[in-house]
Amino acid sequence: MEAKGEGAKIDDYFSKLLKYIPTEIVGGWIAITGLIKSATGIPTNTILWVLLIIFTVITAAYILQQTSERQKPPAVKQTIISSIAFLVWVFALGEPFSSLSFYSPVYGSILLIICSLIIPLINPIESKVKS
Repeated sequence: MEAKGEGAKIDDYFSKLLKYIPTEIVGGWIAITGLIKSATGIPTNTILWVLLIIFTVITAAYILQQTSERQKPPAVKQTIISSIAFLVWVFALGEPFSSLSFYSPVYGSILLIICSLIIPLINPIESKVKS
C-alpha cells in the first residue's frame, strides 16, 4: 500500500510472500477436504479433483478482484503466481494428489519450501513505471 504524500512503497520479502499465497483459499480447501474425507458413500477422489479445479478458478478470480484498481491493467502475474501457490499448498497437503502413484508427502513438503522461498523474489509489478 502507498501512504498519502509518499512515493510507492516496495513490499519486503515477507509481505510479498503473504500477498502471493492465498491463505483464505487454502483455509477453505482444508475445511472442505476434511468434510469430503469424513463423508461415506461418495466418490471422494473424483470430488476432490473437481474441487481442486473449482478452487483454482476461485483463487484466480479472488486475486483478480482483490488486486483490481481503477484504470490499471489486471494483476495477471500475481494471479498466476497465487494460483500456482495454491496448487503447491494442495500438493503439500496431499489430497487429491496422494491418489497418484508417484506421490510422496516428502515431495509436497520440498516443493512447498522451495516455492515459499522463491515466490517473494518475483516482482509483482505488471508494467514498468515511467520515470
